[in-house]
Amino acid sequence: MPIRSGSTQAMTMAGLNLIQQALSIYDSDLKLVVANARFREMFDIPENLMTPGASFEDTIRLIATRGEYGDVDDLEALVRERVELAKVFEPHYLERKRHDGRWISVEGNPLPGGGWVAVYTDITRAKQQEELLRGKSEELSDQLLRYAEELSTANRELGSTVVALEEAKRQVTESERRMRLTAEMMPAHIAHLGPDRHYTYSNRRLSAVMPERPSNIVGLPIKETLGAATYAKMLRYLDKAFEGQPQVYEFNDPMSSRRIRVALTPDSETGDKRGVYILSMDVTEETQTRAALQQTRRRELAAQMTSGLAHDFSNLLTIILGMQTKLGKMEMTKDALQLVDATLGAARRGGTLLNRIADMTAQRAPQLRPMQVGKLLTDLQTLAGPSMPNRQRLIFRNDTPDRPLMFDPGMLQDSLLNLLLNARDACQGEGVITIHASVFKDTWLQFEVTDTGTGFSEEALTRALDPFFTTKGSEGSGLGLPMVYDTTKLMGGQVAIANTASGAKVTLRLPLRWMPNDQAPGLALLVEDNVELRRMIRDMLTELGHLVIEAASVDEALALLDQVPGISLILSDIQLEGAATGVDLVQRLPSGGIPTYLMTSFMQAHPLYIEGAALAPVIRKPFTGETLARFLKPEVTS
Repeated sequence: MPIRSGSTQAMTMAGLNLIQQALSIYDSDLKLVVANARFREMFDIPENLMTPGASFEDTIRLIATRGEYGDVDDLEALVRERVELAKVFEPHYLERKRHDGRWISVEGNPLPGGGWVAVYTDITRAKQQEELLRGKSEELSDQLLRYAEELSTANRELGSTVVALEEAKRQVTESERRMRLTAEMMPAHIAHLGPDRHYTYSNRRLSAVMPERPSNIVGLPIKETLGAATYAKMLRYLDKAFEGQPQVYEFNDPMSSRRIRVALTPDSETGDKRGVYILSMDVTEETQTRAALQQTRRRELAAQMTSGLAHDFSNLLTIILGMQTKLGKMEMTKDALQLVDATLGAARRGGTLLNRIADMTAQRAPQLRPMQVGKLLTDLQTLAGPSMPNRQRLIFRNDTPDRPLMFDPGMLQDSLLNLLLNARDACQGEGVITIHASVFKDTWLQFEVTDTGTGFSEEALTRALDPFFTTKGSEGSGLGLPMVYDTTKLMGGQVAIANTASGAKVTLRLPLRWMPNDQAPGLALLVEDNVELRRMIRDMLTELGHLVIEAASVDEALALLDQVPGISLILSDIQLEGAATGVDLVQRLPSGGIPTYLMTSFMQAHPLYIEGAALAPVIRKPFTGETLARFLKPEVTS
């Protein structure tokens, strides 16, 4: 049975009342924290001054009035003096004779959090023994007696000092232990560089933040430890930090391809003696999520700007097409008919352009599902093969592990097909186009599309991803690569373009998400704020063989994840109790951890649906138990 706080306080007071010394503790505001019964008895303190919060000044004034400090000419001056000394409390030990002839020792020590503790001991008996020794030891000289008395006093002072030092040592040791444990548990690398740019401290987390680096780095130079390429990226920031200017920046680690955020803080030394503290964190997941969110916001803005214009333009094109069709049925000259045909062609191209703009600004959400990359490439070859000229070769290389990955096959296939058609046009009827799929640095699913065409022009290298930019003249719409870029960013990925020695290269990267292993039913965490709905879904999970624990908010879910071991599945609604959403919950979970799924009533065009779908599979409400079972264990396309 747990002990209540009131019972703990009563037991503590009972223990203090059993000791023979008087004890009092005052805080930094000179207010009483606690005093034992012996303190009240020794100084005859009234009840109102024994209550926590009682004033030290009032207590001093009372006992001084009773003659505790002898005859006092100016009582208030004495009180002020004692109060001022208390404000700058120093460790001390003293002995004094009270007004009733008894002797007490007073030893005081400041507390780490402010305030002090004072212990008062009745040493009358010890003083009487000293007097007896003086009276009966006539053969001892006065000097020897004085030495004996001084030695006795010094011993008592030394004993008090040793106790204080032992307590200080214990507190410092405990504080250091907690600080070291905290530093080792933090998901960040914490280190200190000396003036010679060698590590003087490290919490052994460097290899977790930047793989392929050692963990025990104390004494090593930073350039050798991080590598020349990484050191070159941080050199100018490091120089400023050694000059006394704090720095915060992000960079892509060349060795691991992870996004790293670094904070550099100068230490308290100056000039050539100055060192720098380093805090490094892996923010790859955060960056991917932020990129997806930013792209979602850009899409919302683009949709707002173009929807009204596209609607009106579509109406105008409809009118133009109708009028030109009627004209084409009338009798007119050959030249006039050619003009009608040209107008019809232009109007149809305008309609095609509108459809592509609608595709680019439509709020389509990613649909993550498990699929073998080899199956995706096979389907892509089937689609793209017939459109390739006879003198063009299409090569597919798949170096991904034989394991299902989570991505949107439709979005990815559309992007790759768009890149293939662009490469076909660049090769001008002959050459080689290669698609190479691989896993890059255990962080990205990467597709490299290379060709032996003319490559990107200097202008295209900087503007190819801008909407409506084209190098194909009237034959191009300028929306192919921007659509690839837009779709990839929506899924939290990256697109890069470059030239090779033989042509052009487009690199497409998506966040690497492995399909969760097929596990037996276990302990499921259900996060849903609607009580009735939570009960219904809990029954569905129970029928599937899961044990279920429940939460209504992100904070409750995180607390359960921290306290309950063995959770093997998380199913969370997007809209939850409180400000945080199910999307926030997924973002706070460690990468590659517990399989997580989202559910929602939102339409696919809702921003939270789109943002969540880029992070985890989403199921729409309402759904049945059978639908939920298929959703949690989807069939793999292989």
